[in-house]
Amino acid sequence: MRRELLRALIAVVVLTLLLGLLYPLVMTGVSQVVFPGRADGSLITQNGKVVGSRLIGQDFRKPVIGKNGKPEMSDGKPVLAADPAYFQERPSTQTSYAANASSFTNLGPNSTVAEQTFKSNLDAYLKLEQAYDRGLTAAHVPIDAVTSSASGVDPEISVANADIQAHRIAAVRRLPITEVMNLIKNNTESRFLAVLGEPGVNVLDLNLALDRAAGGSR
Repeated sequence: MRRELLRALIAVVVLTLLLGLLYPLVMTGVSQVVFPGRADGSLITQNGKVVGSRLIGQDFRKPVIGKNGKPEMSDGKPVLAADPAYFQERPSTQTSYAANASSFTNLGPNSTVAEQTFKSNLDAYLKLEQAYDRGLTAAHVPIDAVTSSASGVDPEISVANADIQAHRIAAVRRLPITEVMNLIKNNTESRFLAVLGEPGVNVLDLNLALDRAAGGSR
């Protein structure tokens, strides 16, 4: 009995050292050498300051200012609206792009809540974009413009979504539409391994490039 307990104790100690200490250290060391940027979270810096991660969507909305000159509030939180000077992410869930609370809506296809949410997102999208593209209709709106991703913090939007928003960006930023389209093209990532998924546009990368092109910052 004592021999079995001793063997078990030795096994626990050895496995703990190997898998709980040595293996993580080796993997951390290898990742720092092979792909340090990804291992550190794919952080994006600007002027020496971290402004975000290429892996996590950001909120490019701004507080709604009321007639009294103060931000409007709802349930103790400021009411936010899309900043027309920036490309907008796809809708988030209740996490509001908070990576530490990533989640999905878990609403089924027959859910009335999902239907109302998607309709509300579609109406808001059309209201924002039709002011700059009168020919835009609901039939032309890509699905990622009204639905959230599985994580709720997807950093990319479809090329079709970005192209629609380009009309607004060009008008608000007073840039040629061709220049905005080139920014989209330069920040579009191709399919993984050239066959998996669809091309996507990283919104943070695109907005940073937009600021550089327009000579302004967020």
